[in-house]
Amino acid sequence: MSRIGKIPVKLPKGVKASFANDTMTVEGPKGKLTQKYHPVIAFESKGDEIIVNRSSEEKQVKAFHGLYRNLLNNMVKGVSEGFSKTLVITGVGYRAEVQGKMLVMNLGYSTEIYVGIPAGLNIVAEGGTKVTVSGIDKQRVGELAAQIRKLRPPEPYKGKGIRYEDEHIRRKVGKSGVK
Repeated sequence: MSRIGKIPVKLPKGVKASFANDTMTVEGPKGKLTQKYHPVIAFESKGDEIIVNRSSEEKQVKAFHGLYRNLLNNMVKGVSEGFSKTLVITGVGYRAEVQGKMLVMNLGYSTEIYVGIPAGLNIVAEGGTKVTVSGIDKQRVGELAAQIRKLRPPEPYKGKGIRYEDEHIRRKVGKSGVK
């Protein structure tokens, strides 16, 4: 049995989950999420828990078992608590600010960079050097944070660029200047 798949998913108060037509739907205080799933997986509600079951012992079905259990768990967590990723901008003159539905960044290039904020996601720029991306869909939050980081990845010599708040950049020693 899958170690991840056999763990039941706990539903907090105010969160409802339904499964019909190979689609799982989770509703909570922060919103509603839907996800298609493979018909070899079955969901069983027992009170405030959902148990994920599989139809056979094939390798692919075992992989689906753990996958859909984690997707369901992320959906439940997203509609109840939400997800967020924090990015830190380091560098002289590097800054970011939110203007309406756009994130405007100055990252040392000749022009400013504009990033549109998709519906369902929220971006907050704190102090010009900290950007927090938040929303209910873990995949979309991570994707947008990765796209923003990709605009100016951190470099190992001076540490300039955009990095995740919990990311550690391994610094390198530059040229020594002695001949």
